[in-house]
Amino acid sequence: MRSQRSKAVTLREVAELVAKVARISSRKEKVRLLAAALSRMPPEDAEIAARFMCGRIFPPSSDLELNVGPSTIYRVLREVRGGQQLLVASGSSSLREVYEILERIAKVRGEGSRRRKERLLTSLFSRLSDLEADFLLRAIFGEVRMGASEGVMLEALASVAGVTLDEMRRAYMFLGDVGELARIAVGGGASGVRSVKLTLFRPVKPMLADMAYDVREVLKEHGGTTALEYKYDGVRVQIHVKGDKVKVFTRRLTDITQSVPDVVEAVKEHVRAREAILDGEALGVVNGRPVPFQEIVRRVRRQRELKDFLRRVPLKLFLFDLLYLNGRVLIDEPYSERWKLLEEVAEAELLAKRRVVSSRLEAEDFLKSALEEGHEGVIGKMLNSSYEPGRRGRKWLKVKPADTVDCVIVAAEWGHGRRAGWLSDYYLAVRDEETGEFMVVGKTFKGLTDEEFEEMTKRLLELKVKEEGYVVYVVPRIVVEVAYNEIQRSPKYRSGLALRFARIVRIRWDKSPDEITTLQELKERYLRQFRHKVLPENEA
Repeated sequence: MRSQRSKAVTLREVAELVAKVARISSRKEKVRLLAAALSRMPPEDAEIAARFMCGRIFPPSSDLELNVGPSTIYRVLREVRGGQQLLVASGSSSLREVYEILERIAKVRGEGSRRRKERLLTSLFSRLSDLEADFLLRAIFGEVRMGASEGVMLEALASVAGVTLDEMRRAYMFLGDVGELARIAVGGGASGVRSVKLTLFRPVKPMLADMAYDVREVLKEHGGTTALEYKYDGVRVQIHVKGDKVKVFTRRLTDITQSVPDVVEAVKEHVRAREAILDGEALGVVNGRPVPFQEIVRRVRRQRELKDFLRRVPLKLFLFDLLYLNGRVLIDEPYSERWKLLEEVAEAELLAKRRVVSSRLEAEDFLKSALEEGHEGVIGKMLNSSYEPGRRGRKWLKVKPADTVDCVIVAAEWGHGRRAGWLSDYYLAVRDEETGEFMVVGKTFKGLTDEEFEEMTKRLLELKVKEEGYVVYVVPRIVVEVAYNEIQRSPKYRSGLALRFARIVRIRWDKSPDEITTLQELKERYLRQFRHKVLPENEA
């Protein structure tokens, strides 16, 4: 099929493809259509198209952001539409032309940058039809909604390259960029996909833990024996080392090396490895006690205040996994072997507190110690588990006193009384893995400080899409960790579920909407509640 590739692909062609895919209910047919279209594209266009269709613009490794709020984009669009009638143009802009303009917008800096960004946006939208403009807006805001999730895109790319879905998923684990994966699949076929490997200084998404209700569940799930580690309330870090060169990345694959010189110094002093990729947590510690997570995130995000934060909130590094060592990729090795190698290369003071347990009493004693020392809880790790980048599953299970989920805010209401002037009642949504849509599962105004209400109001207004009465609808960007007492069935929300007594534990500036709890996970948690309760007859 690659011999029949067209010339440059236009934005209109991709917008029409997305509209067509959205109308089809069959997953198999969606995959077939996407595969057929991608296989005819030049690799460079397939890269851009795949990202756009998955609601992304730039590669995660680029650190590029448009830094233009929805209100600005919609104002530019209204001005363009007011000045001229948008037509279904015969000469649509190429994908590459559109991407280059977006890249230029992202790179605008300095005095007058807002005006220059607006001029570039005006130039871009004035050449787009309604269909193209609508699709581009959804790509920018991460809400393409063609009923084709990232999983469907990976199936399509597997078909294009002629590899199994497992092979495609593995390559995606290492790349973390659906666009680059599309370019490799279209341009390099099966050999290109199979050649993708874990690479130094190219971060991968971290392995994640599922929730367990108590240590008994962990022991049962892990066959009677598990390795318990303290669950630290810090910033997840992935550290790449080669000689004297050290780089530190967040779970969002952002390079924060300059913000964490104490972490870099700890690695240089206490890790003995020529080359390594380490997984761990950077925890703020003052007088031997952990500091709140928000203080650590503020330090990482506010470069101008770094010296002050270094003095007030020093970071202590805790390592708990090893993905790569001196040319050897370790992700397929069992956790027990990875830990053994980690102990050999990292000094004891950097290792996460850990205990292998085989009884409930041992496990509960260790959990109690973690809580008494000010930590969140524990994580149980199956001794023979491989490391699965970007995957959440039962091989790793976290136990915390309160159940929490990660939600994205999709709307907020203006407060009243002492909260007047703040957006303070937040609509919480999880992600439907099948469609990519965000589904509301509750509302809350509880959990934030006055300072956080102020900052949240400012940031939500920057993300405003529209306002109806006292409700402000926003681009789903801000992730919050939400505690709840119970998950209930709910006819009120399209998701069918609601969080009872929801309250925000913390704002997760370190997480993206891609990482939030899925509707499928929430449904599983709903059913697991009834292991210790009576399930209603009509749901048994």
